[in-house]
Parts: sequence; C-alpha cells; structure tokens
Amino acid sequence: MKRYVLEISGDHACFTRPEMKVERVSYDVITPSAARAVFDAILWKPAIRWHIRRIEVLRPIRWINLRRNEVGAVISTRNVQEAMTEGSFDLALYVEEERQQRAGLFLRDVAYRVHADLAIDPSRDPAPAAKWHEMFERRADRGQCVNQPYLGCREFAARWRRVTSNAGEPPPIAEDRDLGWMLHDLDFSNPADPKPVFFRAEMRAGVVECDLREVQREVAR
Repeated sequence: MKRYVLEISGDHACFTRPEMKVERVSYDVITPSAARAVFDAILWKPAIRWHIRRIEVLRPIRWINLRRNEVGAVISTRNVQEAMTEGSFDLALYVEEERQQRAGLFLRDVAYRVHADLAIDPSRDPAPAAKWHEMFERRADRGQCVNQPYLGCREFAARWRRVTSNAGEPPPIAEDRDLGWMLHDLDFSNPADPKPVFFRAEMRAGVVECDLREVQREVAR
C-alpha cells in the first residue's frame, strides 16, 4: 500500500448523522466514508480500495442553519422494471408535487488534510502497482475526476489538491474534542447486505485517527 494525502475544502458541508431521521444534522468533521468518496471520485477501479487513516482538521469547526427545498421521493425500482418490460412507462418525478422544505445544521468554511492508503487487489487486475500510483497522481495533480467530489451532499462541491510535502502546510487546529460514535464506512463482506461500521472518534490537537487497527489498540489499553 502507498499513502497519499489530499487537502479537501469547501464553503459548506453536511456529513449527516444517521440518528437524525427528518432534519439533516452534520457530524462535527468529515467522516472516513465521505473522505473515501473524494478519493474514489478521482480514481476508482474494481482492483483498488482506499483506506482512510487520518483526518487533520485545518479550520475551526463552524456551523450554519439553513432551510432548503428537497425532493421527498425517488423513482421506484418497480416502476423502472415495468418500464423495461413494457417498453414505455411514465418515470417522471414532478418536483412541484414532491417538494419538501427541511431545516439543516451544516458546517461552513471547512478544510481537511486526509491521509489514505491505496490498496490493490492483484486478483482483480494483475497490472503492476505503479500503474495505479501513476494514474492517481496524474489525475489528482491535473484536477481530473470521474464525478465532482462533494462534502456529504452533492450540492456542496469539494475542492482538492494533492499534498506531497509537509513543508509550508498549515498545522491542524489546536483543539481536542470527543466526537462520539461516528460512521466509519460500510462493510461489503456481504455485497447483498452491507453493514455500517462505527467507531469512537476523538479529535486530539486537530487530528482524528481513523485507522480501525489503531483505534482498537487504543480501546484495549
């Protein structure tokens, strides 16, 4: 595995807590799964897997209350299947009929430095690891991506740049905070039934350790 570092920033972010059923309330910092999605947006292939190891918070945690319109429905898979079978079906979703207004507690003016390992499964692709390393470095440096990375919600676009040296980089914020139980990622051991994995997150001097191996060792002490 080879480690890469991205600085990820944006004007707004919402990493929604799953216990909030109606209104959106964000975690205090970016979750490992949301950080992984940014790396996936730059480079994803079946043969590779990103493992988030560390998150450094670069700006003070600030909040904003917003009320916005959302669509309260999705097109059902049953309707899609009927359209495929019959050859014609009304799959339209009328925003005026499904619009809902919801309040949200979001983050604003966020910036993180995320450390991630690029793991390669040779059984999925026998190509040398250097191929994937060069591909990611080229795409990250040129600003290329498969889809626009975002910070929790698609309307909150993320900016990113690859960090190759600590020289001249801003330090994390000098703050300790117990972040409570946080979503780490989904366990796809059973692809038909992925399970959420949570961990007890703590920010120490602006740094959140996300390597589950290290977190488990710390808990065992």
